[in-house]
Amino acid sequence: MKNYKVNEIRNVALLGHGGSGKTTLIESMLYTTKVIKRIGKIEEGNTVSDFDKEEIARQFSIGTSVIPIEWNNSKYNILDAPGYFDFQGEVISALRVAGGAIIMLDATSGVEVGTEKAWKYTEERKMPKIIFINKIDKENVNFEKLINELRDKFGKKIAPFAVPMRQGPDFKGFVNVVDMIGREYNGKECVNVDIPDYMKDKIGPIREMLIESVAESDETLLEKYFEGEQFTTEEIHEGLRKGVLAGDVVPVLVGSTVNNIGIHTLLDMIYDYMPTPKDMHENGYEGINPNNEEKVVRQVAEEEPFSALVFKTIVDPFVGKISLFKVYSGKIKKDMEVYNPNKDSVEKIGNLFMLRGKNQIECKEIGAGDIGATAKLQYTSTGDTLCDKNSPIQYEGIKFPQPCLFMAVEPKSREDEEKISASLHKLTEEDPTFVVERNHETKQLLIGGQGTMQLSVIINKLKNNFGVEVDLIDPKIAYRETIKGTSTVQGKHKKQSGGAGQYGDVHIRFEPSTEEFEFHEEIFGGAVPKQYIPAVEKGLRESMEKGVLAGFPVVNVKATLFDGSYHSVDSSEMAFKIAASIAFKKGIEKANPVLLEPIMHVEVLVPEEYMGDIMGDMNKRRGRILGMQPQGDGYQLVIAEAPQSEMFKYAPDLRSMTQARGSFTMRFERYEEVPSQLAQKIIEAAKQKNN
Repeated sequence: MKNYKVNEIRNVALLGHGGSGKTTLIESMLYTTKVIKRIGKIEEGNTVSDFDKEEIARQFSIGTSVIPIEWNNSKYNILDAPGYFDFQGEVISALRVAGGAIIMLDATSGVEVGTEKAWKYTEERKMPKIIFINKIDKENVNFEKLINELRDKFGKKIAPFAVPMRQGPDFKGFVNVVDMIGREYNGKECVNVDIPDYMKDKIGPIREMLIESVAESDETLLEKYFEGEQFTTEEIHEGLRKGVLAGDVVPVLVGSTVNNIGIHTLLDMIYDYMPTPKDMHENGYEGINPNNEEKVVRQVAEEEPFSALVFKTIVDPFVGKISLFKVYSGKIKKDMEVYNPNKDSVEKIGNLFMLRGKNQIECKEIGAGDIGATAKLQYTSTGDTLCDKNSPIQYEGIKFPQPCLFMAVEPKSREDEEKISASLHKLTEEDPTFVVERNHETKQLLIGGQGTMQLSVIINKLKNNFGVEVDLIDPKIAYRETIKGTSTVQGKHKKQSGGAGQYGDVHIRFEPSTEEFEFHEEIFGGAVPKQYIPAVEKGLRESMEKGVLAGFPVVNVKATLFDGSYHSVDSSEMAFKIAASIAFKKGIEKANPVLLEPIMHVEVLVPEEYMGDIMGDMNKRRGRILGMQPQGDGYQLVIAEAPQSEMFKYAPDLRSMTQARGSFTMRFERYEEVPSQLAQKIIEAAKQKNN
């Protein structure tokens, strides 16, 4: 593949609801550009962009794959992003390096949640986009109804650039409203045909709407429009391109990816209307100089010093680590040394290549605006900057969503225990939305992600790529114990068994405290010698690790040593430590001990129509609604507190309640007393386990 200049490159993200036909569109594009001889099928597991074992088995995309395509003396890097919501991190990283987007819409399903999310992502980034309505050839499809639904959801920006000549199984082509020509697929290619007479009345108003958009793009054209003059084809294209780039016009195209209809027009439209890397960043990319944190700007040009952003990492058990990057400025060459400011380290670039699915296309250099890959970088991870050693720059990283579902992993066999952690950490390099952490209190290894599907994929990869089999179980709750009352007790340890004996005697008062643990002493007249007092404190601190109710750590206790006795020969630090632990057990039991549970602060973002369901569900979880804040676009932010034990499965439950439109964040807030009927069950379960 030859090297392309900045103005010949289009980086386009392919988005949409799962099952809308994104992967098949890639196949049709590759077939149309003669890269492949037949269109692959997801069911047969032979598509170019879904090549991972998990993707083939599940028949949907899990990771973003980059598919370079050559068309019209240009290069398109199509970033095929997953439609399944558990893998939204892949969508976010693809959008970070894309200039424009194609949003796929299934004609038989209309606007789905995935369509709404794709629209929201692109609007937030002010990203130009094209909507491609797929499956126009299916039964009971109504194009007018689809356009009305798109306009109801997304407003007047929606502009049909193509209108189908027939719908359903008779669909063979459409009218290109911009160029006013019919396009029909004859089994091999798309050819121009006359516009049928019955279509002319239908197209008139749509064409007029597009001409208005052209007029509004430029003052000179507006004047021409009011004077009743006709626009030239060039003026129409240029005016519409301005509108699309500004986000004021969103073209809608139609087609059938399975039958390869509409693909030629879409490929032409990507060239005509999608931005070049320079269009999106006319003023350059902004970063900081890592040496002094001053602002630095790099122009999107090959003459500039080299800089790039790594947006994705693939961990291949055979090839090793593959880093995918977009060159922001300058060019990168084989055997070049580059600087990574995030890790303050120098990397040597070995082989350079472009990925098309899993296939590597070797290249000697990759220039500004283009996307490439390299293998076996030692320090670099997703979100890192690579740059010229002599002109350092660091770009902002990629903000990924926080995990909202945690599960504990346990090995199926003892031999796998050591391998688990290392293998899981390799998978976190590939997916930054997936985390691994050890809970030192519960001694469990936890994995966190966006949902059950993502964690299920991780577990399968663990087995297939690293030969490690694990079970997923619910995490344990880090309960605490404390006291609500006061007690005064004696702890006496006396042992005589020939030779030196053991003697320690303490009188301690226990009471609640706002601090985790307080120790005071009020000893008069040397009832307990000073050298033994630290041993008493140590004995109490060690006892705090295991409470009397269910063996959970004890918190918020004040202990005051106020009396005791000793033996001049038999007393020792050990004896007083044991005496303190005896006093602790007796004292806590008498001071009304209770169980505490972690309470989480929860913020749930949901469309208003689901508010009743969300609040009812939160009450069932023993939650408290603290407030609500309108967020615009018909969304509300619900602020609540709920026990951690009730929130483990909240991620899939919220998705199910809101048809995946809701999202939430959660953080630890404080500990609170467990209701007595629940506390009893927890204590009994813990005692059975300990026995």
